[in-house]
Amino acid sequence: MKSMLKPIQKFSERRRHQRVEIALLGRYMLEDKREFPCQTTDMSPGGVAVVAPVRGEIGERVVAYFDQIGRIEGKIVRHTERGFAIQMSLPFAKREKIAIQLTWLINRAALGMPEDRRHERIVPHRRHAILKIEGDREHVVKLIDVSVSGAAISTAAKPAVGTKVVLGQTSGHVVRMFDGGFAVSFDKMLAPEHFDENITL
Repeated sequence: MKSMLKPIQKFSERRRHQRVEIALLGRYMLEDKREFPCQTTDMSPGGVAVVAPVRGEIGERVVAYFDQIGRIEGKIVRHTERGFAIQMSLPFAKREKIAIQLTWLINRAALGMPEDRRHERIVPHRRHAILKIEGDREHVVKLIDVSVSGAAISTAAKPAVGTKVVLGQTSGHVVRMFDGGFAVSFDKMLAPEHFDENITL
């Protein structure tokens, strides 16, 4: 058990761009706005290599979204046999967050721990939104957190699980109730290039 937990203790002490093998599904957008699915092969807080159906040009800017990690952006620095590698352009705080997330993912796999939330969740700057509930009036609700696939909201309204709703301009349905609110699953995932704390649903 001690050796399996070693990455938790040592990851932050490794060299700045130490890469780890990890397979995460995602999507990426090239400069011409075309989007494609992809999967990581290895990743560090400073870069990521992906298996991708379409390679961009060396030096081209890329915006990508990966399960568990969230939104990243950077430029293509080299082509690989099955895709390309991205050098990330991220603030220090985001790189530190990625380092923590990678450490958690590595150790979760090593320990056989169950899957947690699939998508990164953020707390948007605009915390209030208009909620339209099918067969009911509009409600002003508070956003607890948001991911590309759904949101948790605080409200006194108590629609049944499965009820169709529109949160801002984003349609979805109620998937889970909790004390003081409920969770919504969006009908369509939010675009990763617009997914940050400034998002407006």
